[in-house]
Amino acid sequence: MMKATRKTFFAMTLSLACTLACTEKTETNSLTQYVDPMIGTAFTGHTFPGAAYPFGMIQLSPDNGLEGWQVCSGYHYDEPYIYGFSHTHLNGTGCADLCDVLFMPTSGYKAQRISEEDYRSEYSHESESASPGYYRISLDRWKANAELTTGLRAAMHHYSYQDAGTDHQMVIDLTLREYLIDGTLKVIDDHTVSGLRRSHFWANDHSVYFYAEFSEPIADAQVEDVTWDFRGRQITRPVKALLSFGKKSDVYVRIGISSVSEENARLNLRSELAEDKGTKTFALQFNRMRKDADTAWNNYLGKIEVEAEDRKRGTDGTLFTAKEQLTSFYTSLYHTAIAPCLYSDVNGEYRGMDGKVHKSVGHDQYTVFSLWDTYRALHPLMTIIERERTKDFLYSFLSIYRECGKLPIWELHRNETNCMIGYHSVSVIADALMKGITLTDSEMNELLEAMQESTRKHEFGIDTFHELGYVNSDEQDESVSKTLEMCYDDWCIATAAKKLGRQDVADKFYESSLYYHYLFDPSTGFMRPKIKGEWLTPFEPKEVNRHFTEANSWQYSFHVQHNIKDHMALLGGDKAYGEKLNGLFEGPSATKGDEKSDITGLIGQYAHGNEPSHHDIYLFDAAGMPWRAAEVVHQVTDLFYQPVPDGLCGNDDCGQMSAWYIFSTLGFYPVCPGKTTYAVGSPHFKTARIHLEDGTTTTISANIADGIYVQRLDVPGSSNPLRTFLDHSELMKGGDIRFTLAGKPSSDYGIAPENRYMTGAFGAIDN
Repeated sequence: MMKATRKTFFAMTLSLACTLACTEKTETNSLTQYVDPMIGTAFTGHTFPGAAYPFGMIQLSPDNGLEGWQVCSGYHYDEPYIYGFSHTHLNGTGCADLCDVLFMPTSGYKAQRISEEDYRSEYSHESESASPGYYRISLDRWKANAELTTGLRAAMHHYSYQDAGTDHQMVIDLTLREYLIDGTLKVIDDHTVSGLRRSHFWANDHSVYFYAEFSEPIADAQVEDVTWDFRGRQITRPVKALLSFGKKSDVYVRIGISSVSEENARLNLRSELAEDKGTKTFALQFNRMRKDADTAWNNYLGKIEVEAEDRKRGTDGTLFTAKEQLTSFYTSLYHTAIAPCLYSDVNGEYRGMDGKVHKSVGHDQYTVFSLWDTYRALHPLMTIIERERTKDFLYSFLSIYRECGKLPIWELHRNETNCMIGYHSVSVIADALMKGITLTDSEMNELLEAMQESTRKHEFGIDTFHELGYVNSDEQDESVSKTLEMCYDDWCIATAAKKLGRQDVADKFYESSLYYHYLFDPSTGFMRPKIKGEWLTPFEPKEVNRHFTEANSWQYSFHVQHNIKDHMALLGGDKAYGEKLNGLFEGPSATKGDEKSDITGLIGQYAHGNEPSHHDIYLFDAAGMPWRAAEVVHQVTDLFYQPVPDGLCGNDDCGQMSAWYIFSTLGFYPVCPGKTTYAVGSPHFKTARIHLEDGTTTTISANIADGIYVQRLDVPGSSNPLRTFLDHSELMKGGDIRFTLAGKPSSDYGIAPENRYMTGAFGAIDN
């Protein structure tokens, strides 16, 4: 659950909120006013507050923490010092990396050796301001204000110094957070600095070249050589600098970065910012870039317009104003466009998985694919509102396969971290294919081969999965989770193969998608680990242990989203299934065994702060209990998404937590990506308009003032208002989708078997 501070922040928000009309309607030219990048920067949200551009190459943000899980994004709300502002950041992940090329303004700073402990500064949140594409803060120690903004491949800083009596300076430091493999920092002339930071941490070998220009002449440059040891090799390079600008009160920086070269970094900079010099020019460019970023964000946010009404939270009866709801919604939508990030330069070049320079033609390359997280909701959201970009994601996957022989698992700046489990690129590919997003026939067949190749790698227990029907816990940790995730992934391969006319491949992978049978224990109704072919004894389903990935058996036993009907039969039918599902949400929240920081946001044993639970609420539809889905969806949104810094109950994980919120507040969710139907929950907005790329608009409306329980669902072209599912084609063809809600459950909505959301291994029982 949340820290106590969340209540404090929320009370402050309520007390400071201005009086609002009962209904607030968004306008497409001002949606950024509802985005608060500070949401998720406290507790374990692991978001960052700095400036970013939709899916852009640069995330320019403050760094206030150098090590530790708490500061994976480079920033945590509770940290007392700012060390500087760097150009790459991860949104909401559980691993620390990036934070490349740090700049920090100082005044009168003197030191024999440039040290982060010496140049860091205290700050106050009262001086901090963040909005999409813009960030501002005052640095108390140096009496300097910092402003940041970004474009697609370039960014700008503005530092204004308040102490007129000292030398105004800027630190550049390439050494922080990661282990340097190599690096260099060069003062090219009195206005220009360039260099390379090549580092090793979570990403094994990660290169960022940069090219930076200053509005004021560099009066003096103290460039410092640093010696370090990397894998038994002594390296000495100029990787720190202290630049002096005399008494100039305002210094602007414009910068481009690249994975390829300093020249490409310069080209990226020039593609957005002209070479014109002078402080006035830089100021105009900064203001224009900030405005352009705001426009780009409004265009992205405007893909979904929602109309909210004041309402009371069902959990505690507090007022949830329309403006606060819009802030939660649009901040969530904002967080879905931070990653994946643009990776190819303006000339199409990028550094590949093989370390070589490649060139993409006709499409962009992207990076930061947190697929164990994002296959569940983030990528399905993209198939609705970012279809062309999803095609570029498929091209990125294909390029990665060609460069290293396998599809990405958790790819970070063209490094495979092999983090988490499964091979969920296949889910993204299958989901796109089934929803009409494809490459050429030959490219799709190559992707199908790449999908199959993912199952031939001698890693993650794949060998024993195919030999025994489950991952052998004698050889592999997280064996139950790995087995269940690979069953789903194999279903995705089968689904894609069938669509592409390869029934032979489909039959093979449909069979392995059923291997969860080997770990289903009928005596307990749980997915249970096996040791040396025998059930783990003693067995406690609440126990967090090495057999599960950041979870326990309660949290993984419903991970059969691709074949709900079969899983229901294993549990004894829909009544027993519903009772078991209720048990997930209604039991005690305490877990046993290992302590895992990722298991947060607990309702019973359901853990919303981590991804394996995210589809479970919507399984109530399959059990003929849609009213329970409505109740728990509202419970989760009321408790775990609040418009305050600690308003997220767990890592945002590259937008997955946020994408869950977008879908769930619209009223439906992709339980099984690769399947074209969505399970229905309970809409939160009076009206939502989804503006599609082809110019079509789909409107979702609901009488939310009357309650949360769906009574009927009217869809254009459908004569069945009692079904608990929507098809992707119905969302994409436009028109008005109407939810009728009431204050108590319906006696017939979603009850009959033909009206329930359902999945099955071979498609015959699919909606």
